[in-house]
Amino acid sequence: MSTDPFDLPAVFLDKPRKGDIPLRPLTSAGFADWLKKQPTAVKNALAESGFSAAPGKCHVVRSADGSAAEIIVGVSPSLAPGDFAAAAGWIKSAFSPASLKKMSFSVSALKKADVDNACLGWALASYGFSLKAGKPEQKIQPGLVWPKGADKVRVLALQGAISLVRNMVNMPANLMGPDEIEGAARRVGETFGTKISIIHDEQLLKKNFPLIHTVGMASPRRPRLIDLSWGRVKDPKITLVGKGVAFDTGGLNLKPGDSMKLMKKDMGGAAHVLGLAWLIMSLKLPVRLRVLIPAVENSVAGNAFRPGDVIKSRKGLSVENTNTDAEGRLILADALSYACEDSPALLVDFATLTGSARVALGPDIPPVFSNREDLAGRLKRASDKAGDPVWPMPLWQPYRKMIESPVADLVNSVGAPGDLIYSALFLESFVEDTVPWIHLDVFAWENSGRPGRPKGAADTGLLAVFALIEDMYGTK
Repeated sequence: MSTDPFDLPAVFLDKPRKGDIPLRPLTSAGFADWLKKQPTAVKNALAESGFSAAPGKCHVVRSADGSAAEIIVGVSPSLAPGDFAAAAGWIKSAFSPASLKKMSFSVSALKKADVDNACLGWALASYGFSLKAGKPEQKIQPGLVWPKGADKVRVLALQGAISLVRNMVNMPANLMGPDEIEGAARRVGETFGTKISIIHDEQLLKKNFPLIHTVGMASPRRPRLIDLSWGRVKDPKITLVGKGVAFDTGGLNLKPGDSMKLMKKDMGGAAHVLGLAWLIMSLKLPVRLRVLIPAVENSVAGNAFRPGDVIKSRKGLSVENTNTDAEGRLILADALSYACEDSPALLVDFATLTGSARVALGPDIPPVFSNREDLAGRLKRASDKAGDPVWPMPLWQPYRKMIESPVADLVNSVGAPGDLIYSALFLESFVEDTVPWIHLDVFAWENSGRPGRPKGAADTGLLAVFALIEDMYGTK
């Protein structure tokens, strides 16, 4: 692919090609019933293959002349996108590129509730990221004829949002710095006719964003606050804040090499809020949307901020910097304070914030913190429905003493187990009690790879938060 984060492969067809092959989705129970009705030759072939309709497994049923009559696809009782992502991947490996150019695939035996998940899985199977020189041969993507009842706008919006997140996070830091994060936000804005403003470099000090400026001032790639807005004034105000650290060296508390390898993904929060904005605007949810991204690079230079420095925040609270590698919560503090000045009905932030979140819940499940217990529970239920897990964690107030400073109002880092909670308590200090707030500590990375979710950048919590916003504010 190119370095354009908005590149999307076309994988859907409006009508079948001459070489169209039907797909037959079957659960394990449905496969047993279907098999009873098949001719002996088909039964024998399936028995020899050991096919059992496990989710994502496929088998070609052939006609008497040996041509492919249909492909049976194992699916879950509630079809998951991964089922059809696995099928699309299997088809790419089972047929030659020359054959795939002439073929299409169609499916008509899906329950209405499963159609969009099948299409989304098919679309996500086409995702790939490469910056190889020249024009590396791309595998031909198998084309699926839009099934009856598919919500085309929704499926393409989901594909676009998820691919945008992955492309931005996968991009190496030399190609996705603060300038390029701003460029991606501008592209989103141009697509949907949003208003966008940028508070850049020294203007951050003049307009009272000292923490954002402090973190980014040592980099030649200058810090900024990106502010994007869309929607009607009369609709509920939703504000999304995304951590946009283009690369995190750790600053003067320099990270060891192994800990720096994946720091290109430290702008994963920014990517998530732009992807979520893409979804909200594509599907025209009746909300007044605002996106705030503090975009910086945490670098080492003679003017880098130091351990022991005390910086006054936008809110007026003073922060003793105890670790320059705890910079994400600093830039979020100013952005969250600014967001609250507009009194949104809902404030959500995404951030690749702490290693202790991964120790607690692993790479796939973002911990969720909220100043409204019922809101955290509602997000958990929405995540279950969306198949995008999150897990509520406590804003345990007795731990607040851990972030007290003898010389300032707060410290930014405690350096003890439990940092995911301490960092959330730190952020809560900059959120007004009157504003319902959710904080997600995301990993934004897939370590191993699976169907529709290749190794590399990953969306975590994106679909869960969208499901919540749609449930709270979407048309019924």
